[in-house]
Amino acid sequence: MKKKSVIDLYNMKKNGELASWITAYDFPFASFTEQAGIDMILVGDSMGMVVEGYDSTIPVTMDTCIEHCQAVRRGAPNTFVVGDMPFGSYQVSDEDAAANAIRFLKEGGVDAIKLEGGRSVVSRIKAIRNCGILVFGHIGLTPQSSGVLGGHKAQGRTVESARSVIEDALAVEAAGANFLLVEAVPPEVTQEIHKLLSIPVYSIGAGPFCDGQLTIFADTIGMFQAFTPKFIKKYAEIAPIVIEAYKQYNEEIKSRQFPTDDYVYHVIGDIAPFQELFAEYDAKLDK
Repeated sequence: MKKKSVIDLYNMKKNGELASWITAYDFPFASFTEQAGIDMILVGDSMGMVVEGYDSTIPVTMDTCIEHCQAVRRGAPNTFVVGDMPFGSYQVSDEDAAANAIRFLKEGGVDAIKLEGGRSVVSRIKAIRNCGILVFGHIGLTPQSSGVLGGHKAQGRTVESARSVIEDALAVEAAGANFLLVEAVPPEVTQEIHKLLSIPVYSIGAGPFCDGQLTIFADTIGMFQAFTPKFIKKYAEIAPIVIEAYKQYNEEIKSRQFPTDDYVYHVIGDIAPFQELFAEYDAKLDK
């Protein structure tokens, strides 16, 4: 499998070929993703909820993101990987944004970074692009600022809100972003954004009128149990399978059904010398 380049992704848009994009946070799932032929991986700050067990993405740190990016790159060496800038890594200053984006490439081995926000992050996008780094903008529902939005709620559902989302999209492109992710926005609004912008526009819960789709892997395979967003289609139900397997494992240990002779390594050669060895140590127990 040949890794997609920015040129490939732009040609896909030009030719009307949709891009597939999914999250991964570790070696095995990155490997599964590459084997499946998915075009891109997002090492999302959603790891905070999916892997780390937090109730939001806010506690995720740069060091945590870098470590997960490294694991994903090892698992998917031939897949285009996007690193997700966590809360606090770009909000304070342009200098912080640029320095942390550089870390994603130098230490994490990613091909591009993603940051949330529209008009509010224009200078951050410019600072990162000035470092020669590919940037994915992210507008609509932006989980890092969900408190300001009143929770994890769809955006752009009123005329006023739709105008704000569209203005964010235009600002992100004008700032120099190479790609745009639109989250939890009505498809009618996404379609207008796609028409207005020249850069590839991707959707996560924002309908089909775009250049590709992103989803959270743990939602898509039924592994994350806390809640399921409206826009998620489940292609598997992994959690019940894993739980049932663990229950069977537990029962077989308790009932001494596991391990059987099929799952052990026996000594090599005649048992007699081993019996003499054991007798030597057993004698010490009698003293």
